[in-house]
Amino acid sequence: MRKNWHTMPVAVHLFFMKGAEILLLRRYNTGYEDGNYSVPAGHVESGEEVSAAAIREAYEECGIVIDPKDLHVVGVMHRKSDEERIDFFLKTTSWCGDIINAEPQKCDELRWADMDNLPDNVIPYVRKAIENARDGQWFDSFGFEPVPAPSR
Repeated sequence: MRKNWHTMPVAVHLFFMKGAEILLLRRYNTGYEDGNYSVPAGHVESGEEVSAAAIREAYEECGIVIDPKDLHVVGVMHRKSDEERIDFFLKTTSWCGDIINAEPQKCDELRWADMDNLPDNVIPYVRKAIENARDGQWFDSFGFEPVPAPSR
């Protein structure tokens, strides 16, 4: 008998780093968080490994190539928004090519920002993931009600 397993979307988010600066993109014309900053990101496709998805998204959104050995998972987040999601956050400090806005129909600005001085309009879960990565916290949940302490 087959069980009814709970499934959820999986996404990758890329932290392109230059020293203490992180690459942000401002969402545009997507219908989700338009006008707010995020990082290059996208869904993991069926049968696609997390690093492969990150490499694909880096090329699709920024026009650059990343060697898999230059990618490092710095965080995982179990997130509740419109539905439950699992997000992987990967960091790189090395890539081939110049970063460009390869999807101007979805992004109207790329900018470098200091991780300790992010714009006010960074999407909240992305801000939390950046703070977690900076602080060395590799896992978090976001958007859920706090877990109540057990009663004694």
